[in-house]
Amino acid sequence: MLDRSEVRESYAGRKVMITGGLGFIGSNLARELVGFGSHVTIVDSMLPNYGARLGNVSDIRDVIDLNISDIRDTHSLQHLLRGHDVIFNLAGQTSHLDSMTNPYTDLEINCASQLSLLETCREVNPHARIVFASTRQIYGRPRYLPVDEDHPIQPVDVNGINKTAGEWYHMLYGRVHGMNVTALRLTNTYGPRMRIADARQTFLGLWVRAVVKGEEITVLGSGTQLRDFTFIDDAVHAFLLAGADPRADGRVYNVGGGPPISLRDLAEMVIELAGGGTYAFAPFSADLKVIDIGDYYADASRIRSELGWEPTTPLEEGLARTIAFYRSEELSQWLEDHD
Repeated sequence: MLDRSEVRESYAGRKVMITGGLGFIGSNLARELVGFGSHVTIVDSMLPNYGARLGNVSDIRDVIDLNISDIRDTHSLQHLLRGHDVIFNLAGQTSHLDSMTNPYTDLEINCASQLSLLETCREVNPHARIVFASTRQIYGRPRYLPVDEDHPIQPVDVNGINKTAGEWYHMLYGRVHGMNVTALRLTNTYGPRMRIADARQTFLGLWVRAVVKGEEITVLGSGTQLRDFTFIDDAVHAFLLAGADPRADGRVYNVGGGPPISLRDLAEMVIELAGGGTYAFAPFSADLKVIDIGDYYADASRIRSELGWEPTTPLEEGLARTIAFYRSEELSQWLEDHD
């Protein structure tokens, strides 16, 4: 297993691409890689409502290559993909509700574009290591808890189906074409730079925005639903491990597994850390109710045992850091599609 210093050394001087790199996870990953001495290229289409912000990389803008391009554009991809040692593929559409109201766009971004990237990479850069950002949503409503990687795949929405296809394309290209691919099934990643304009990335963004603005938190459902959460620093470390360790080739990993907490207790924790506030329950809307998954928390023992990944940021600490970040920012800039 690689320790943190070995991970850092493995990226020094290497050429790394991040698709979707102007978003929440991608920008935090880019910042870490720049600190490691990597040559970082970000590719992002900056489509509205998906969380891309130039401000997310303002502090590293002068030391990265930034290309505003859509990975559905195979002509651009042929040029962009050449020569990179590692490709972190984070481009995607994350909203479950949007996938139900606009399924064809979700199909293009989460499915067809992934195939386009893989096929182009096979042609121009077949030896690159590719780490794909998958999601726990592909499991659907859990049959058992905690959910491990062997749990049946039974998505409850279009987003889950297309993300499943995107992940399986990666695994197929690994098996058939010998490409080095890994998929990380992410669970409720949160932290500084997450989207707070709406719930397209995580409902927790809306909660943080509410307490920072002195507004009431809305808890959908009974509040007894159980969830686990992953702080951004820990998620970034999982990506870095997967991109550095050959033992990750061809593997799928859950990234989550923190102690589960009910949404009611989570709301109370957020309010306490914010120094005050209120919350109220509200019923699910009809369109949300049919795709709600109930309780979910992950078994992340595979990535722990194979790659040595361990989350190091307790939920209370991560939430406190997140609230402090948005309190130090001009909040209005985070409520716009682009800055």
